[in-house]
Amino acid sequence: MNATALPPRGPRWFVAGDLDGLLGLGLDNLIQILLILGLCRGVLGYPDSLLLGTVLPATGISLMVGNLAYAWQAHRLASAEGRDDRTALPYGINTVSLFAYVFLVMLPVKLGALGAGIGEAAAVRLSWQAGMVACLGSGLIEASGAFGAQLLRRWLPRAALLSTLAGIALGYIALGFLLRTYAQPVVGLTVLALILATYYGRLRLPIPGGLLAVLVGMALAWGSGLIRFDAAAWTSQSAQVGLRLPHLELAALWDARGQLLPWLGVIVPMGLFNLLGSLQNIESAEAAGDRYPVRSSLLINGIGTIAAAALGGCFPTTLYIGHPGWKAMGARIGYSWLNGLLMGGGCLLGLFGVVALLVP
Repeated sequence: MNATALPPRGPRWFVAGDLDGLLGLGLDNLIQILLILGLCRGVLGYPDSLLLGTVLPATGISLMVGNLAYAWQAHRLASAEGRDDRTALPYGINTVSLFAYVFLVMLPVKLGALGAGIGEAAAVRLSWQAGMVACLGSGLIEASGAFGAQLLRRWLPRAALLSTLAGIALGYIALGFLLRTYAQPVVGLTVLALILATYYGRLRLPIPGGLLAVLVGMALAWGSGLIRFDAAAWTSQSAQVGLRLPHLELAALWDARGQLLPWLGVIVPMGLFNLLGSLQNIESAEAAGDRYPVRSSLLINGIGTIAAAALGGCFPTTLYIGHPGWKAMGARIGYSWLNGLLMGGGCLLGLFGVVALLVP
């Protein structure tokens, strides 16, 4: 035996590159949470007692469950393989389902109830219950699809899965953010230059490039007057900070069972879309060198969505696009569990209203 042989490598729960991955994945999830706040308040008229007391805490639990499970999955597989370079699957709130359920299920239910002469509070409750039913339906489709997805994956060539994934990434994600970058060029282009220099130019800095970009962006936004201090808004959002633990809403779900059939035309396509999208992202991870079992990966996703619905949430979760990017940045396992704890903790503590005032 060679006495100088190196000991087998193994995974670590946190490496330096996880901070960059956390900033990227955390920003993705933060945007979805702020969208939930804006749409539920501005479009659906939900009171903070429902939104911050039930919907967001349920969302936070689903983010915790999924991200911690994917981190554990990656650590277990990496330990079995003797690897230290496995990157956990990214996970968060599904953007497409968020908009679909708000505008195609929850808002029509509320408007229909108001049109029938039902009071505002009762209409809001019916809308919320319809959202829970839609979320539960999506989770059941995702979880049950886990048992047949491997066959679908065998029939579909990798090019078919990844080409549609690339189109979604360019059309629905990259293009929108690029337009926002040019809408505020002083802040946007400066931050873009920092990202290009650190992530693509491999510029070495004392702190991660993603963290520097966020700090510089905040400084420029506040310094240029793009955002201003609003004492009334700060007081209002600060008053919402506090621990809000979710509780099971099974009775509300059962009462809303009649909402399932009328909205199957939205729930089934969204559930299948989430299932196929998650399958594409598992294929993307394998193309980047990280093979994950399809069944357990999709089951985690489905269970996270079901947990959200059971606790009063309305918005499904999904595997995110971007695993190869996080892997190239050096993110491994820590970015996943940190994202779950921070996003979940922020939802449970009501912190995101304050965060929205600080970060442009």
